[in-house]
Amino acid sequence: MAGYNPEFPIPLPWNTSRWSGASSSGSGVVTAAGLCYGSLGSDTGGSIRFPAAACGTVGIKPTWGRVSRYGVLALAESMDHIGPMTRSAADAAIMLQVLAGHDPNDPTSLTAPVPDLMDGLNDGIRGVRIGVDERYITEGVDAVVSEGVLVGIRVLEGLGAQMVSVQMPDTREFLAAWGVLCQAETAAAHQETYPSPADEYGPWFRGWLERGAAVTGVDYANANKQRLACNGLLKQAFDDLDVLVCPSMTTTASPVKPAELYGPMGEDDWTWGQFTIPFDFNGAPTVSLPCGLDSDGLPLSIQFVGHHLSEQLLCRMGHAFESATTWRDLHPDI
Repeated sequence: MAGYNPEFPIPLPWNTSRWSGASSSGSGVVTAAGLCYGSLGSDTGGSIRFPAAACGTVGIKPTWGRVSRYGVLALAESMDHIGPMTRSAADAAIMLQVLAGHDPNDPTSLTAPVPDLMDGLNDGIRGVRIGVDERYITEGVDAVVSEGVLVGIRVLEGLGAQMVSVQMPDTREFLAAWGVLCQAETAAAHQETYPSPADEYGPWFRGWLERGAAVTGVDYANANKQRLACNGLLKQAFDDLDVLVCPSMTTTASPVKPAELYGPMGEDDWTWGQFTIPFDFNGAPTVSLPCGLDSDGLPLSIQFVGHHLSEQLLCRMGHAFESATTWRDLHPDI
């Protein structure tokens, strides 16, 4: 989760004092360091995209249900997504090809056939309709992050993609609903082991479970109503698009503060999820890729969001973007 268990060290890839993406951060670090071909991330509020962005790797959050959740320790089952984290879009396509598909052990896994994700990988993106909302990209976002995305948009335009001006809904008013839903579903997932051995949990996650146990049925219903409203607004915004482009995070990797990461939960603040939570709400597929470095040498990241089951297009988008840039070749000096 956002906090770590005090019994384990915090993995740090690019800078020994900077955040590596919270959940799935171990996966992000070992992939960035070249210790493995690729790794798995689990994304419920951003935990494929955050470590991919913080560690300078590629992360695909597939359509919800595209990859089976069987065998995965649940956080919030209605929003848990499993996907690959690699050092290139082509590698991510190869891993996702193996992972994706119906699994009878998971009744929520999708039965839709999985196309050959490597087919057409080199076909380019000429004519692809990409939605751009400069306000959405810049409002509440660090300037260096926004600039990295805007530079990336110019790359896409140079590759022949068609930029479409869109007006994204302000989804920030819906972010708090994620906390209610996620905390309640986490409490349900851990009901066999909490609260009986509560002291075996780290203090941060123990606080998360406590808040989840306090959610009422009315609270959950109202939060779900907010989720549905957010999904409806996003669907309208996507009607004339193939892909939306936006940041993966609102900031670059923040300073690590062990007292906070190992300590109890603080006050709820969901602003970090501006570009992640809405696409866990609606289960849309996304891919995050490196798009530069900031003045401190930390990775910047760009995110492409597609329609449900459009992973083949997202892999092609990512590969085309990488082929026109050198950012995927940047690695931590370790």
